[in-house]
Amino acid sequence: MPFYHKLGKIPHKRHTIFRKPDGSLYYEQLFGTIGFDGMSSNLYHEHRPTQVKEIKGSYDVRPKVAVENNLKSYRFKGFQVKPHPDYLKSRRPVLTNSDCDIILASPQGSTEDYFYKNADADELLFIHKGSGKLRTHLGNLDFKYGDYLLIPRGTIYKIDFDDEDNRLFIVESRRPIYTPKRYRNWFGQLLEHSPFCERDLRQPYELETNDEKGEFLIKIKKKGEIFDMVYATHPFDVVGYDGYNYPYAFSIHDFEPITGRIHQPPPVHQTFETDAFVVCSFCPRKYDYHPESIPAPYSHSNIDSDEVLYYVDGDFMSRNDIEAGHISLHPAGIPHGPHPGAVERSIGQTDTEELAVMVDTFKPLMLTEDAMEIADETYYRSWLEEEDK
Repeated sequence: MPFYHKLGKIPHKRHTIFRKPDGSLYYEQLFGTIGFDGMSSNLYHEHRPTQVKEIKGSYDVRPKVAVENNLKSYRFKGFQVKPHPDYLKSRRPVLTNSDCDIILASPQGSTEDYFYKNADADELLFIHKGSGKLRTHLGNLDFKYGDYLLIPRGTIYKIDFDDEDNRLFIVESRRPIYTPKRYRNWFGQLLEHSPFCERDLRQPYELETNDEKGEFLIKIKKKGEIFDMVYATHPFDVVGYDGYNYPYAFSIHDFEPITGRIHQPPPVHQTFETDAFVVCSFCPRKYDYHPESIPAPYSHSNIDSDEVLYYVDGDFMSRNDIEAGHISLHPAGIPHGPHPGAVERSIGQTDTEELAVMVDTFKPLMLTEDAMEIADETYYRSWLEEEDK
């Protein structure tokens, strides 16, 4: 996060005495990343946050790889992923490498009897369908269709949905996720040419403070396993914190597209970045305004990165036969471009209502067993001219 946030009660100075009304001490915790070099927040708890009562065991949730070395373009029909009552069990990893997992989920219910913490990865949740509240030990955020929820690694959270009709596109990143550095100055402030600014980012607004003892189950993900750990105090017992490390929300509808006289390259749509992949938002926008411009993108070679496009809404002008919830994978090593007829259709068009999320990874992605269950094995032939099929 590029800017400071404070919520609840905190003492005047860090690492100093901070007493409860009864005279006993609140317990301070530094919630930081990259050792002591990354972003951090100072939290103040009702109880020590270290009181593990029982470790009930663990179970494996690592993606099951079906295709390790891929040079074939695929389409995956994401809405064919079946809904599941449980939030964690609904998550289906479809693409994976050593830096990230790309996951589809259709949870029908809220997290009722457990808390969740990903100890390995930042989580970027895109809300395709549904609304509700993300509840964390660092405060709460309301969410709805079109929201990105960025949950830093180590955040303890629950998620409450308003109803059973929910669809999520999730990226788990083993690298920290930041706003794009080319849109920030040397202080970290988003610059004037950025397609969004700090006022578009929604910070936690509501802090739940529970002064409770008992047995509280936290499911903690570590190296592809989920450990069931029982704590002696309520995880949401923070009375206040300040710093730079906390979850936040950003709506794709607040992204302001950058346009030009001729077709602009995909980096102008960049929304988040890591040192291993980028995330872009393709939003409704005016098309190029050169009198002889071709709005459809030109073919280009994916030599260094795999391109993943998750189609959210509208008519994606460069593709044929694409529906909401579809994912296209264009792997590194081969060129890709508009489908037959897309270039011709785009000429003279003035705007588009397309909405999509793109993830470009710098390492090849492997396809999982879950992916193959929803895969279109013939998609790679969709660029053939009709007479060549």
